[in-house]
Amino acid sequence: MRDLIRIKSLISTEVEALLNQQVKKEAYSSSAYLAMASWCNRNGFDYSAEYFFKQSEEEREHQLKFYKYILDMGGNAISPDVSGIKQEYNSFREVFEDALDQEISVTQSIKNIYARCLKEQDFVTNEFLNWFLKEQREEEYKARRALELFEVIGEEGTGRWEIDKHVGKIKYDSEA
Repeated sequence: MRDLIRIKSLISTEVEALLNQQVKKEAYSSSAYLAMASWCNRNGFDYSAEYFFKQSEEEREHQLKFYKYILDMGGNAISPDVSGIKQEYNSFREVFEDALDQEISVTQSIKNIYARCLKEQDFVTNEFLNWFLKEQREEEYKARRALELFEVIGEEGTGRWEIDKHVGKIKYDSEA
């Protein structure tokens, strides 16, 4: 029976497993960003809270894109169980350091799937992943730029207030 199911699927069991892991990573990211938004909101960083709410929503959209792709390819998409979300941070800066770490982890995961697909000559899935690789370039840029604000503006005096104001203005305009 298992072989008959695989005949209906356009992706290998290994790629399907990696894609399902990515669904979980995107769900985890969405939840982590919600926790960051909550922390920022509770600590008076309203612009940063909005930034993380938007990030959470984007990660949820990414999760659904992976989920629907698995289904479109005849695979078995698995609804993820997400737990262990960090709720508290020691500082405003730590929130953004964790955000950058999260984005780097997601980028690496997508690159791993891409490498597996190259090995299998699964060019269709690689084409699907190209959008995510470009998206990760933007996500990492924005996370790095937010952290640079801590260096450029500094946290003393009204620094954190200024950083918070500028976080919502971070844009990525590259079409390359």
